[in-house]
Amino acid sequence: MIAPQLSAALEDWLGQGRARRGLAARTVEAYRADVAEFLAFLAAHHGGTAGVAMLERLSIPDLRAFMAHERGRGLSARSLARRLSAVRGFCGWLAEREGFDLSAALSLRGPRVKARLPRPLTPEGARAMLDAVETDAAEPWVAARDLAVTTLLYGLGLRISEALGLNGRDADLPPVLRIVGKGGKERLVPVLPVARAAVADYVRLCPHPIGRDGPLFLGVRGGRLSPRVVQLCMERARARLGLPATATPHALRHSFATHLLAAGGDLRAIQELLGHASLSTTQGYTAVDAGRLLEVYERAHPRA
Repeated sequence: MIAPQLSAALEDWLGQGRARRGLAARTVEAYRADVAEFLAFLAAHHGGTAGVAMLERLSIPDLRAFMAHERGRGLSARSLARRLSAVRGFCGWLAEREGFDLSAALSLRGPRVKARLPRPLTPEGARAMLDAVETDAAEPWVAARDLAVTTLLYGLGLRISEALGLNGRDADLPPVLRIVGKGGKERLVPVLPVARAAVADYVRLCPHPIGRDGPLFLGVRGGRLSPRVVQLCMERARARLGLPATATPHALRHSFATHLLAAGGDLRAIQELLGHASLSTTQGYTAVDAGRLLEVYERAHPRA
């Protein structure tokens, strides 16, 4: 059980995260669930109600017991690291607000997490995927829709949520598209003629009215297209092509970045196109190998 005072403090912390850091609603909910899970464990672990006084006594053994409990439930190292990050953030904020010191307890290191290496498609695989998606649907307008969506993922490097979040007013794609990504971060993305043509073809064939303020990409019943529909479409396509399970909609975004870099694109420019806050994140997405980095370095460095 969690004391009302502590529940109110958690909501204050989450509210500040929304206001100051522009956290997305989904991220806020994840943080709320992570911290609530920890507080519920703490109450059961010590017996009683989790309140500010209980957190003042938080110790390294408490956190170790929580980590063991979560791993025993089957939580992955990556998920546990994320959960501990939320717990540290909240407890550190509360300690500063209430005037007590948790630096010793919060210094405990979390589980080591191996970096996930992205699995982009080859250029040939990406083209084959788009061709297969286009021929998968029985109805021409659905085929045009699926091709348009996947072309935006691969041709513009959009996240699936960003592509499916477009509205009717975006149907006539401009030369440069303004995208609002994670955390409300805006970026400008150049639009390839092939992407503009694919969207225009879909709009022409779509049997449902596309309102200016309604969704651009529609399901068969006329509502906003679900990401799951696109995922299933690519699952069928990759099965036919013999591609691995890593050939997902997000892999098309990986492929966009990787292929740009392989063609000589600037890493900082690719960071802007993807909307990454950190350049290190872009390096992970682009799956740069040491040989490729050395080649770029030798060509660009003034002393090379």
